[in-house]
Amino acid sequence: MKTDIQIAQEAKMLPVKDVAASIGIMEDDLEFYGKYKAKLSEDLWDKVKDREDGKLVLVTAINPTPAGEGKTTTTVGLGQAMAKLNKKALIALREPSLGPCFGIKGGAAGGGYAQVVPMEDLNLHFTGDFHAITSANNLLSALLDNHIQQGNSLRIDPRQVVWKRCLDMNDRALRNIVVGLGNKMDGMVREDHFVITVASEIMAILCLADDLADLKQRLGKIIVAYNFEGDPVTAGDLQATGAMTALLKDALKPNIIQTLEHTPALIHGGPFANIAHGCNSVRATKMALKISDITITEAGFGADLGAEKFLDIKCRKAGLKPDAVVLVATVRALKYNGGAAKGNLGEENLQALEKGIVNLEKHIENIQKYDVPVVVTLNSFVTDTAAEHEFVRRFCEERGCEFALSEVWEKGGEGGIKLAEKVLETLEKKESHFHPLYKDELSLKEKIETIAKEIYGARGVVYEPAAEKQLTKIEQMGLGSFPVCMAKNQYSLSDDAGKLGRPENFDIHIREVYASAGAGFVVALTGAIMTMPGLPKIPAANHIDVTEDGKITGLF
Repeated sequence: MKTDIQIAQEAKMLPVKDVAASIGIMEDDLEFYGKYKAKLSEDLWDKVKDREDGKLVLVTAINPTPAGEGKTTTTVGLGQAMAKLNKKALIALREPSLGPCFGIKGGAAGGGYAQVVPMEDLNLHFTGDFHAITSANNLLSALLDNHIQQGNSLRIDPRQVVWKRCLDMNDRALRNIVVGLGNKMDGMVREDHFVITVASEIMAILCLADDLADLKQRLGKIIVAYNFEGDPVTAGDLQATGAMTALLKDALKPNIIQTLEHTPALIHGGPFANIAHGCNSVRATKMALKISDITITEAGFGADLGAEKFLDIKCRKAGLKPDAVVLVATVRALKYNGGAAKGNLGEENLQALEKGIVNLEKHIENIQKYDVPVVVTLNSFVTDTAAEHEFVRRFCEERGCEFALSEVWEKGGEGGIKLAEKVLETLEKKESHFHPLYKDELSLKEKIETIAKEIYGARGVVYEPAAEKQLTKIEQMGLGSFPVCMAKNQYSLSDDAGKLGRPENFDIHIREVYASAGAGFVVALTGAIMTMPGLPKIPAANHIDVTEDGKITGLF
């Protein structure tokens, strides 16, 4: 069996101008990054903004397991299948982070015969958006420390600096550092921290900004520190906004590439869903809705994270309304949730499947709370049995969900036609009455507890004393109307990664809360979640290489 990168490297790509032309985007509206990548020009939005929106389909999944779920693969394959049915469909995805590429997760271009290409470019530097975000983030850090060094007229308390440097790499040694060591001219000695670029507030701002003016306004609201009186100090106070905007000007434009079957794909922005809000950019999604009849997008990790944030943060902030949700699962992952050993997942085991399918059940219930139609799809593996497929199908239909088998990894768009037909039938016959889970007027604690109880199934919420104080401070600052972005491990509905299936009688533990005032949400860190991941014992980087003729191997 060929690897994903072998399949991608053998693909015959079309020039991106031809891919764009297939959905009515002319060459003048493209800014080329080589032959197969481009950004969409600022002028294109003005040409399409008055068109009626197409339908919006969100692809999400059960909690991820080592067995694999294939959410991006399903998203890409569904787009390819729609094209085979002569539907004007567009895929809207996030950009991959270098951290997982060289860590444990691998790339994020899909898999098998349902991938976006050029795969190596996408998974590595792409069009430089992450570099721009990292640079803007660290420019703000440099200006902050320089201000303190050069007299500190804003009276910034070095003990209350909350802005962190960032790097698009998993590097646990940078989580907690000391800066300013050396002589007097090397700056004020203070504790500092790094987050991975996808967790930077600037990533969230880029993904939620409507346009350049909105981007600039949001950047100015970033809270970087508090002064000796306890009042917030912003990026605007540091006069950093203009320079940061200059670095992000081109990164704000969505990118267009293609699938293996030449279906257009807009790839833009990349916040993780476990430590950030997990959705591609509002600009790319809104653009896709204007230039296609059906936009297929995804949200990161399981529906308890990415989908909840898509529905409660992105849709709320951008005025979007999803028309259907596709919920991805695999028989192997459900059996893993039911206690089957990783080495035995290829064996039929209806008992483990029955025990583990409660994870899927909880995600179905959660999406239904938003009054959006749900289609469940099983990403098929050759080791699955007919009895296992039938068990899952009956289970879903008994809970008011449509069901379809997906074989896109093996067969590309052809393997997604049954799923595409089921999605089209759902869009035609079932109406979405989407609404967020909670109202803006609730207190931050009420929002946190609503998510914890309704989405995770928690018994209650326990707050560390520091988190209690931070919540009080944020509400005193007038930011209590913000939605909440929960930072939680992706492997479990609880904040304990070891609790699989559908845990019960557990509490969610909130250890830290901070305001992302520019992004417009409040982040609550649960359990042991880290905003700077570490590498595993054997990183994926150990197996990546380049041949003498310049071909990358081992990327995925």
